[in-house]
Amino acid sequence: MSRPRIVIVGAGFAGYRTARTLSRLTRHQADITLLNPTDYFLYLPLLPQVAAGILEPRRVSVSLSGTLPHVRLVLGEADGIDLDGHTVRYTGPEGEEGTLPFDRLVLAAGSVNKLLPIPGVAEHAHGFRGLPEALYLRDHVTRQVELAAAADDRAECAARCTFVVVGAGYTGTEVAAHGAMYTDAQVRKHPMRTGMRPRWMLLDVAPRVLPEMDERLSRTAERVLRQRGVDVRMGTSVQEATHDGVVLTDGSTVDTRTLVWCVGVRPDPLVESLGLPMERGRLLVDPHLQVPGRPELFACGDVAAVPDLNQPGQYTPMTAQHAWRHGKVCAQNVAASLGIGERRAYRHRDMGFVVDLGGAKAAANPLGLPMSGPAAGAVTRGYHLAAMPGNRVRVAADWLLDAVLPRQAVQLGLVRSWSVPLESSSPEVARVPGRPDRPGKDAGPTGQRPGGEQTKHRPGGESARNRPGGAPEKGRPGAESATNQPGGESAKNQPGAEPAKAQPSGEPAKNQPGGEPAKNQPGGESAGGRSHGGRAKGGQSGSPRASGKPRRAAEAAGPRPARGGSGKPGKASRAAGAGSAGKRPTAPSGPSRSAGPPADPGPEPPAHQPPPGPDIAPGPVKRTDGRAAEGDS
Repeated sequence: MSRPRIVIVGAGFAGYRTARTLSRLTRHQADITLLNPTDYFLYLPLLPQVAAGILEPRRVSVSLSGTLPHVRLVLGEADGIDLDGHTVRYTGPEGEEGTLPFDRLVLAAGSVNKLLPIPGVAEHAHGFRGLPEALYLRDHVTRQVELAAAADDRAECAARCTFVVVGAGYTGTEVAAHGAMYTDAQVRKHPMRTGMRPRWMLLDVAPRVLPEMDERLSRTAERVLRQRGVDVRMGTSVQEATHDGVVLTDGSTVDTRTLVWCVGVRPDPLVESLGLPMERGRLLVDPHLQVPGRPELFACGDVAAVPDLNQPGQYTPMTAQHAWRHGKVCAQNVAASLGIGERRAYRHRDMGFVVDLGGAKAAANPLGLPMSGPAAGAVTRGYHLAAMPGNRVRVAADWLLDAVLPRQAVQLGLVRSWSVPLESSSPEVARVPGRPDRPGKDAGPTGQRPGGEQTKHRPGGESARNRPGGAPEKGRPGAESATNQPGGESAKNQPGAEPAKAQPSGEPAKNQPGGEPAKNQPGGESAGGRSHGGRAKGGQSGSPRASGKPRRAAEAAGPRPARGGSGKPGKASRAAGAGSAGKRPTAPSGPSRSAGPPADPGPEPPAHQPPPGPDIAPGPVKRTDGRAAEGDS
C-alpha cells in the first residue's frame, strides 16, 4: 500500500512549522512535499537589522533542506488547485510547469502587500517584506546619504536625506528606529557639505505609535524615536506620492526620494480561487484548522480564518505568533486524519510583544510585564535567538561584531528598484529579466501577462521603445532609467508572510497600524502585518515574519540585453515593498516615459524583458487600469 501524500503550500511560519512537526510525527509513514519559491525560511522579525547593516542576509535565512531532512522541497509557485482532482499546479523558477498530487493539502500561503487607493504609491514606494526589499533599501539609503553629502544645493541635499516611512506598527517603527541610527553613523564619518543631517519621518493615521501595545510601551517607543530625531506624526498619512516628494493628509508637502510602505498586508489571493467560504479574504476553517466539507484540506497562518475559542465570535489575528502555533496544531491534526495521534483544537494565550528599537533600546511586555531600556533589549534579543530555528550562533556573532566594530556602509548594487515593485505578488523573490510568456496563458487586460508582466508597458516599467542604455528621465527622484522601473511581473514570495517582528505576542487585527485599516483610509498597517506579535507573512503569523507563499510566475533564461549608454542617474528612487502562490496578476499602472533615445542600445531585447541598468527610481506613471485599492480585503 502506498504511503499518503501530504503537500504543504508555503514555507513561512505556519508552513515551516507544519512541515517540521509532520516530519517528526509521521516518521516516514507519509510522503511530505513542501512547495515554496525559495529554498529558505525567512525569519522576518530581524529584517530591519539586515537593512541597517547589522546582520548579513544569510543570517535570517534558514535552509529548508538543511533543517527539514525528511521533507521533499519543490521550488515553485502554485498556480491553481484542483480539489476534486487532488492536484496542485505550479510553475518552477525556470518556467517549467508541473503538478503535485496529494491526499492531504495544507494551505499556508501567507499574505501579500495591502495597497490603498493613494495616487502614486504603487509607482513610487517600496515595501519591506523580503530579503530583496531589505537589500534594496540598504543600498538606496546608503546612496542617498552619499549623494546628499556631495551635493552643493541645500534643497537637493534635504530631499535626498529625508526618508518617509508610512505605518507606525512593528515594521515601520523598527525600520525608522534602525534607519535613523544607520544614517547618523554615516554622517558622523562623512559630514554633509551643507551642514544638514538625515531626517526620518514616521507617519500613521493611528493616534499613537504601536497602538496594539500597552500605552506605556508605546510612549517608550515614541520617546526613543524622538530622541534619535525621528519626526513622528500621528493622525497623518500620505495623500499623494510623486517623483520628487509626497503630499501629506495635513496639506503639507515633503520633498523626498524615499518612501517606505509598511502599512500592512492582506491574505494571499490564492485561496479566493477555491470558491470556498471566506471571511475578509481568509479561508474559513474550524477550530481544528480543517475546511468544513473538505476533509483533505487544511489551512493555517494568514490565509486561514481560525475561530478564537477564547473570544467567541472572533478570529485569531494575522500575526506570526499565531501562524507559528497554527503550524504545530495543523500538523497534529493532519497526522490524526491519517490515524496517527489525536485531533486537538487551536487555543492560544498571548505571550506579549517585543519591539527592537536598535542599539540597547527596545520595548517589550513578555507575559504582560512592561519593560523598556537595556533590560527590554536583552529580552528582545534573547527571544529572537530562542525563536529562530537555526543560525543562532551566526546571529549572535554578528551582534557581537556590531557592538565593537563600525558598520560597513557600502552599496552592493545587487537589487535594482525595478526588481522590487510595491505592487508585487511575491517580494520574497526579486524580479529578474528574461521572464517569457507562460505557455497556454492568455494575456490579461491591457496586454498584461499572467504574473503581472505586460506585453508592451509594465507598471512603472519599460515601454516597448525604451532600450537598455537609455538615459533616465530627468527630474525623476533617483530616476530609475526608463528600462529599469518597478512593475510588471512581481517578485514572488519569500518564506513567511509579512514580517512579524518576532514578538512574543500577536498583533491585534483591528484599528492599529498592524491591523486591518479602514477602507479607503491612507495609512494604517493591516492586521496581517507582523509575525510573532507583529507582522506575519508567508502564511504564518507568529513571532518571526516570513512569507511562505509559493511563487507562481517562473523566470526563464532569456538573453540579457547589452548595456549601452551611460545610464546617467537622476534622482534616487523611493524605497518600500511582499507575495504568494497562485496570485492574481498585478494590474498595470501604465506606460513609462523615456527621456530620450539610448546612446548605444546594443541588441534589442524583447519588449517584455526588463534590462539591467542603473538603480534609479521610476518617474511618475499614470495608472490606466482604473483599479481600486488592492488592500480592501
